[in-house]
Amino acid sequence: MSQRVLIDRRRMELTLLRLAHQLLEHHPRLAGCCMVGIQPRGVFLARRLRDVLARLYPDFELPYAELDVTFHRDDLRRSSTPIVPESTHVPPGFSTEDRVVVLVDDVLYTGRTVQAALSAILAFGRPRSTELLVLVDRRRKRELPIEAHYVGIAVDTLDHERVLVRWPDNPDETDLVVIQSQRHV
Repeated sequence: MSQRVLIDRRRMELTLLRLAHQLLEHHPRLAGCCMVGIQPRGVFLARRLRDVLARLYPDFELPYAELDVTFHRDDLRRSSTPIVPESTHVPPGFSTEDRVVVLVDDVLYTGRTVQAALSAILAFGRPRSTELLVLVDRRRKRELPIEAHYVGIAVDTLDHERVLVRWPDNPDETDLVVIQSQRHV
C-alpha cells in the first residue's frame, strides 16, 4: 500500500488560516452565522478552524454544534454491519433559524454525507442559507449536485485511492492529509 502526502503540518496551518480569512471575508466577524461540524471527522476540522478564528478575533462569538447524520443517510439500511452513530452536541439555545449555517467536513467525495447533514440540520431551524467548508474536495466523484463554498485543497483521485485526514491528539504527531492507494503495484 503506497501513500503520498497532500498536506503536511505547515501547509495545514496555512490552509486553516486561509479558510478562516475566506469565511471572514464573506461574513465580517461572522455576524449572523453559526458553524456545524459533521460527525465524525468534520468536527476535528471545525474545532481547529474555531481555534484559528478565536486567535484572529479573541472576542468573537460563533454559535457552534456537532451533528451526527447517521440516521439521515440514504445508505443506512444498505450496510451489512450495524452502523454505530456518533453523538450530536448541540448547546442549549442553539438554533439555525435565519442564520447562515457553515457546515464543516473533512473530505467531500460523493456528497451523500452533506445531503444527510442538510436534512438533519433542519431539526434546529430553517437557515437563511447554508454553506459548505471542506478541507479536501475529491473532484469528479460526486454522486449528488453538491459543491463546497470553501475548499482547502481540491484533488482528483482514482477509484482505488482513499484520502485520509489525520488529526492526532498527541502534540508530538503531526496533522496530515494523505492519499493512500489500495491497489498493490
